[in-house]
Amino acid sequence: MTIELIPVPDLGGADKVEVIEVCVAVGDVVEEEQSLVVLETDKASMEIPCPSAGTIVALKVNEGDTIGEGDIIVELEVAGAGAVAEVAAEPEAVTEPEPATEAPAAPSPVSKVALSELLVPVPDLGGSDSVEIIEVCVAVGDDIAEGDSLIVLETDKASMEIPAPVGGKVLDVKVAEGAKVSEGDAIVILQVDVSAASERTEEVVSASESAVQETSNKSAPAATSESPKVDPASAQATAKGDSAYAGPSVRKLARQLGVDLSGVTASGPRNRFTKDDVRNYVKQVVEDATSGKLSSGAGIPKIPEVDFSRFGDIELVKMTKIKKITAENMSRSWLNVPHVTQFDDADITELEVFRKSMKAEAEKRGVKLTPLPFLLKAAAAALRHEPTFNVSLHADGEHMVQKNYVHIGIAVDTPAGLMVPVIRDVDKKGLWELAEETATIAKKSRDGKLMPRDMQGGCFTISSLGAMGGNGFTPIVNAPEVAIMGVSKAQMKPIWNGSDFEPRNMLPLSISYDHRAVNGADAGRFFTYLVAVIGDIRRLLL
Repeated sequence: MTIELIPVPDLGGADKVEVIEVCVAVGDVVEEEQSLVVLETDKASMEIPCPSAGTIVALKVNEGDTIGEGDIIVELEVAGAGAVAEVAAEPEAVTEPEPATEAPAAPSPVSKVALSELLVPVPDLGGSDSVEIIEVCVAVGDDIAEGDSLIVLETDKASMEIPAPVGGKVLDVKVAEGAKVSEGDAIVILQVDVSAASERTEEVVSASESAVQETSNKSAPAATSESPKVDPASAQATAKGDSAYAGPSVRKLARQLGVDLSGVTASGPRNRFTKDDVRNYVKQVVEDATSGKLSSGAGIPKIPEVDFSRFGDIELVKMTKIKKITAENMSRSWLNVPHVTQFDDADITELEVFRKSMKAEAEKRGVKLTPLPFLLKAAAAALRHEPTFNVSLHADGEHMVQKNYVHIGIAVDTPAGLMVPVIRDVDKKGLWELAEETATIAKKSRDGKLMPRDMQGGCFTISSLGAMGGNGFTPIVNAPEVAIMGVSKAQMKPIWNGSDFEPRNMLPLSISYDHRAVNGADAGRFFTYLVAVIGDIRRLLL
């Protein structure tokens, strides 16, 4: 028997996928193709089958874990090709190599002591003198980075943070809150690593070495004049009525994270912004976006929360990940895409006569010939005839992406939610091939076996509610596609033929399109051609 490690297979480009179900346990005897785990991406859930039969020796994943391609799922004991060779009873003697002569240790690249002490003084205060310390931001033993605030001063006009010129460990704090300091007064003594320091650090250390020997509670060596200068005017960052302030390190962090401080609540002393204020603001924005609180769109009031239990018995049913993602995608599309919907009826009388006449041949082929393959072929022909529909808007806002392939998505209702698998190269496939492929991919959708690549690359989508009934609906564009066709329930209608009314089988169709990419004339030509092809499938041969 041998042990095989079963990894996560190719996920079609998806990465860090959540495990929503573990289907086996240690000791289970599994068959080939038996499901091991069920994964859920943003668009679909999928089962990972076992590549061979055997016994589960160890489980390497748990429900709720996030895994990627190549990660080990289970250890599987399978029947091996041969027994593992046993170790010989008496191993061969091993000749020990002669000890190598030790090479002399290389001299250290640092000629001075690796750790050095640095006195950090108050820098140029722009003419201010005897400035009050309103906060001491560090303590003895703290490890700080370059740019971290050491103290906060307050002049008559502004409050300002004094940043550390280099990173290091705080050995001594020379000031206290409430004290008054001037340019050159000692703030802290730092222990810095010269061997790993930058050229700038070495300059600052060299300038401070003599001063450290003499430092007292008030020391101002001239050699430290290279410390960063702080301009009181530029140090002030006001918000909400000029009552809040942010120092250089906080403003730097806000710039790096793209945060506008006017929207942040200050929690520091005297209404100052702190780094934690910025981080907490970003954390809250991310949480709101993840939970869907921001999906209502900028400036659009949210729907108020209602306590439905006041009106009767209720039950909270957790949404599947697919349903939540669908809700977010539909909201995003509806808010960003200017939708226009046009309606028409296609005469499928002759199409249905032909389709039903092929029933016997379909049974011989083992497929079911539904109206969907005909709609796919007609839509593909219309996309070729009117290529303005086979486009997407480029993210740069300056270009249109013209597609030279025809891949069409079909909306499938599954127990986990709505999925849209894509049929590729529809224009190059015949009706029998399309009938077989649509049946196969619909089954994969309902069985949770779609891969992410099965739902990527669509040019156009068909959403059919014919089995459920209805006279028409307005489907939402599946962005970045620019159009979608809605299919409703066919019904017999009296149609005027020029001399009298005759019963015809009419199929209600609707086309929703992105008016940024498609104008009304394009849509009119596309729809007219599509209806004509459906009404007379012989046109597909032209």
